[in-house]
Amino acid sequence: MITFGELSAAYRLLENVSYYSKDEDEYKNERCKLDFYYPEDITDFSTVVWFHEGGLTSGERYIPEALKEQSIAVIAFSYRLYPKAKLPACLEDCAAAVAWSFNNVSQYGGDQSKIYVSGHSAGGYLASMIGLDRRWLRIHNIDANNLAGIISLSGHAITHFTIRQDRGIPETQPIVDEYAPLYHVRNDAPDLLLITGDRELEALGRYEENLYMWRMMKCVGHSRTFIYELKGSNHVNMREGAYSILLDYVKKI
Repeated sequence: MITFGELSAAYRLLENVSYYSKDEDEYKNERCKLDFYYPEDITDFSTVVWFHEGGLTSGERYIPEALKEQSIAVIAFSYRLYPKAKLPACLEDCAAAVAWSFNNVSQYGGDQSKIYVSGHSAGGYLASMIGLDRRWLRIHNIDANNLAGIISLSGHAITHFTIRQDRGIPETQPIVDEYAPLYHVRNDAPDLLLITGDRELEALGRYEENLYMWRMMKCVGHSRTFIYELKGSNHVNMREGAYSILLDYVKKI
């Protein structure tokens, strides 16, 4: 059931929205829902589609407190998880949720040309995959290049460690295949912001992966890829500084 929540005089929360039509797969029906937080008194607002973390094996949708009451909308969604659902289920779900955003934000006052994808850790990885590998949104007749930007917070640039573990590949062995954002480096991609914690405090190799991603995007001629290393921050608490960078970027654009 879809419910509306009154949060303040200026913001509303549309909750528990199925972003797929009802399916025979009960797990899909259960997981594939979103919440839409949006300003009521603003038109042509920007929307951040927020991908949750959890290593592709856990996690629930949430709207980051730092993104509330910032004159933007946030769409947070849940997706199917390992081991109950394996590739490409999570990517299919992410594309469907982003497609819902493109198809619906305008009726609430949002600007379809100002949709950003972002997330932390596994969420950053998935946001990068949806924005760089155009095949997932193409299923919904949407061009990933119509995204206003991709903002990855400590996301993998190589193939995600859970995918590698499922194949029996150790965590210290990097793989770059079709399930790695690095595999989809291209010069016509949307703006790309790569934000990590301190290289000495981050998850294994996370800063270095993102630095290589930044370099390869520059090598193919993508001029609007940016990288930020938040000194003194680890994989978890880097989010606080990253939210500020995200908001500054979205509001500037």
